[in-house]
Amino acid sequence: MESVQAIKQRFGIIGNNVSLNRALEKSIQVAPTDISVLVSGESGVGKESLPKIIHSLSHRKHNKYIAVNCGAIPEGTIDSELFGHEKGAFTGASQARDGYFQVADGGTIFLDEVGELPLTTQVRLLRVLENGEFIKVGSSKVQKTNVRIVAATNVNMHEAIQKNKFREDLYYRLSTIEIHLPPLRNRKDDIHLLFRKFASDFATKYKMPTVRLSDSAQKLLESCNWPGNIRQLKNVAEQISVLEKERELNADRLREYIPKTNNLPSVIKNEKAKEDFSNEREILYKVLFDMKSDLNDLKKLTLELLSNGNTEKVKDEQENLIKKIYGQTKESRNNEDDFDERLEVLQIPEKGSKEINDEDNEEIEIETASSYDFAEDIEEEETLSLQEKEIELIKKSLERYQGKRKPAAEELGISERTLYRKIKQYDL
Repeated sequence: MESVQAIKQRFGIIGNNVSLNRALEKSIQVAPTDISVLVSGESGVGKESLPKIIHSLSHRKHNKYIAVNCGAIPEGTIDSELFGHEKGAFTGASQARDGYFQVADGGTIFLDEVGELPLTTQVRLLRVLENGEFIKVGSSKVQKTNVRIVAATNVNMHEAIQKNKFREDLYYRLSTIEIHLPPLRNRKDDIHLLFRKFASDFATKYKMPTVRLSDSAQKLLESCNWPGNIRQLKNVAEQISVLEKERELNADRLREYIPKTNNLPSVIKNEKAKEDFSNEREILYKVLFDMKSDLNDLKKLTLELLSNGNTEKVKDEQENLIKKIYGQTKESRNNEDDFDERLEVLQIPEKGSKEINDEDNEEIEIETASSYDFAEDIEEEETLSLQEKEIELIKKSLERYQGKRKPAAEELGISERTLYRKIKQYDL
């Protein structure tokens, strides 16, 4: 069994971090077996190195090693890529094709970004892990394969399972052994070593002197957060190697190449999420309080109508309240759907019904005018003589305008719809 130091030299791995060494030790120990391995860690930490180490130290090392980026393959074709398809299985399938699981039979498949797999593909992958069986797209024939699966993800798998984006049974199948690679911000002592390695490589590549950092620049480099991890550090080293004329950089010059967001704490996203949630909650509370206020205003107006019985008087005295509830002023009440109609849809409780008490905030039922006949459900407050007077005035107005409701309604000071209901009510 090879040592951790020998593996580092063989695969060009830089660093002496304890967590990194532990991840390499696990890879060496699990390599001779056929156990499925899940490599976890943030994007850019170098997860693709561990599957290569595992394959090279396994008994499958002379067979094929295939790396598949699951996040880069469209959802509609990923089943065909992994399991193959028959001729005519779908539009464009002009000939049969073998999938990666068939091509890599006896070898190792590395599924990078496995957390991006569609749920339907996850079911097929689970079957391969359980009994080594798969079916090509468009086929009914079950085929066997003998592959070792090593997967990697930068997704929080437990959160993905809770959100039903990843199958729990597949997660436990893949993570028989889970190896975690630490982020670069937790490997402070390795940052300068990695930078020197990258700077040396780019100096050779571009045939120029190697870039060096002053003590202040080195401290700045190690103090950064590096959200892009090793990949980001490598990009910065390449930029400096190409663009800088001076081969030794101080902190001020280095700061120009490091994004300012690097120094922000990683918990800011969580804080922002909490702040957004708090703002949404405050808006919801405000809406609820406004609704309660509107309901109380409507109760107040209804009680005024019930106790007064004079619509015009209520309209004059409660102008501001009416405008607040209905968004309407006196000048706009001549429309067909004017305020007279809105007041007349208030259902006045019959005698002996539940007593209305504003202090106790008891609810008053309000129904639309189209749901019942006013003559049957509303108890008239007017005396018999007033009712007869109203009938007489309506008749005279209709006779004067030869049955035309619009001019008659204007003369009576009510809307045409109100006049129509009165005609139906009194059978005129």
